[in-house]
Amino acid sequence: MKNKKWSFLLSIFVVILLTAGCQPKTGVSTEGEAAADKTNDENELTDKKIALIMQQNLGTFSAQYIDGVKEQVTKFGGTTTVFTSDGDLAKMSSNLDAAINQGFDAILIDHGTKEALAAGVQKAVEKKIPVVAFDAEVSEPGVTVLEQGDQEMAKSTLERLAEDSDGNANIVKIWVAGFAPMERRQVAYKEFLEQNPGIKEVAAFGAATQNTALDTQSQMEAILKQYPEKGQITAVWAAWDEFAKGAVRAIQQAGRTDIKVYGIDMSDEDLQMIQDKNSPWVATAAVDPKDIGRIQVRYAYQKLSGEETPDNVKLTPVFVSKDDLPEEQITTTELNEYVEGWGNSDQGYTETLKELEEGK
Repeated sequence: MKNKKWSFLLSIFVVILLTAGCQPKTGVSTEGEAAADKTNDENELTDKKIALIMQQNLGTFSAQYIDGVKEQVTKFGGTTTVFTSDGDLAKMSSNLDAAINQGFDAILIDHGTKEALAAGVQKAVEKKIPVVAFDAEVSEPGVTVLEQGDQEMAKSTLERLAEDSDGNANIVKIWVAGFAPMERRQVAYKEFLEQNPGIKEVAAFGAATQNTALDTQSQMEAILKQYPEKGQITAVWAAWDEFAKGAVRAIQQAGRTDIKVYGIDMSDEDLQMIQDKNSPWVATAAVDPKDIGRIQVRYAYQKLSGEETPDNVKLTPVFVSKDDLPEEQITTTELNEYVEGWGNSDQGYTETLKELEEGK
């Protein structure tokens, strides 16, 4: 009995030793444990909830921009929730507050005014929620703001207008106040008119509504009736692609082949209209809307990874001329084959984000 008792106790002692040997040792890291820790660090960037707060969600440009945001967030292993405000700034402010209160990991903002955003953005920063805005009136320290190079886009399309008209033209401007990119484009427009006395503005209008293109078409039809003779209107300069689409449809329906349209921004629908051989839309300047969304997400994830990001990021626009496009219909995905610098930008990538995307 005594031998059996000692044998039993010895067995328990061995089990205890073996069990203790399997426990992790505090303060000691083996290669396997270090690798596990590294994997956990990298995975801290996955499963993030990203909020996109939009002033308006109109047209194919916005649709492709949202696609770019969702695509990049998905590649990083996160999820996107889009809050649309239907042009209502009070609603946009409420949406921003909702995103903060619901505990999103990062917030993206699309357009919006200082009055609507300042308080919410400050609250997000105080709660250490990364914020990256696009074309918004935001100046809070710690927030990165993206813009498209709006003055450059306006200048390039206006210069082509002047070139095509030999410096003498009667133009219609379609523009609206109250949007940061529009205000920047207006600066370039005023400078252009001052420097080109042969270019005369004969009419100006514009409003951002829930049916901007359709409303613009109606207003443009009225302008065409006021100026029915050839030469009374040489060209239309549209500071937004929704304006350009409405103007183009009005001009085509009126059979006014004497008027050309110069726009800003680009989407698949815009490209289809420009490629139409009978379209008066001859040139535009833009940044790929999908790229805008992707780049905005990358800067948000840089912030999530603890990296410093600049206060302002300028996106490089490209000039798209109808003359450079093929006869067969293409999409913006294929546009880089004909227009240098279009799409597939690596802006905003870091090695950490590339590894995250590759799943390393």
